[in-house]
Amino acid sequence: MFRTLMKTQPTWMTLPVRLALGCIFIAHGAQKVFGVWGGKGLSAFIEGTAPFGLQPAWLWLGAAAFAELFGGLLVLLGLLTRFGALMIVPVMLVAMFGVHWGRFFLQDRGIEYTLALLAMALALLIAGGGRISFDEALSDTRTRRR
Repeated sequence: MFRTLMKTQPTWMTLPVRLALGCIFIAHGAQKVFGVWGGKGLSAFIEGTAPFGLQPAWLWLGAAAFAELFGGLLVLLGLLTRFGALMIVPVMLVAMFGVHWGRFFLQDRGIEYTLALLAMALALLIAGGGRISFDEALSDTRTRRR
C-alpha cells in the first residue's frame, strides 16, 4: 500500500505544478491556521459558518485549514504527493460547490480559481510527485530511471 502511494511517474511535468500548488496551499493554510499574511488565525476561522451547513462547523473548518496547510506541504515536497493532493481535492470541491458556485470569473468570486487548483490537484493525484520529489527518491522508480 505504502509503495503504491509513493509510486510516481518519471516526469518533469509535475514539478512546476507541485511547486505552484504547494506554495498556494501552504500560504492559504497558514493564513487560516497561524493568522499570517492577513489571515484570521485558527480560532477566528473556525468560528465561521461551514458550507452546506456542515456541523459541527468548527470541526469541518479546522479540517479544511489543516488539509490546506499539510496537503500543500506534502505536495510542495513531493512527499506522499498523492495523499497531499487527496487532502486538497475535497477542500476545492466544497469551495467550488459550496461557496463559489453560480459564478465563473474570479473577480465575481466565481469558480475559476478553484477549478484551476482542483485540476492541478487531480493531475498530481494521477501522476504522483514526479522528478525531484521525495516520492521518487523513496520509491523503486530510481532503479528504472533512464
